[in-house]
Amino acid sequence: MKSKYLRVERKPIHEGQCVAEIRVQLLEDDAGWSPYLSVDEAYVLDGVREALRQGDLETAAWYGRIYEMRPIAGA
Repeated sequence: MKSKYLRVERKPIHEGQCVAEIRVQLLEDDAGWSPYLSVDEAYVLDGVREALRQGDLETAAWYGRIYEMRPIAGA
């Protein structure tokens, strides 16, 4: 059996003018596909992306921080 451990990172999800910063647990092991998300973590990211797409900031904010992106004048 291969050893596994968790690593927590922040993953940005961008949709439209909003970005959600979501904490996810990445699984790491001796396999060639490390690090990777669990299926549950992938569903969370998909749910947040869909909430942002629909403008449901309350649901998206339940999972992490939400930021609004605005253009900077003159840039």
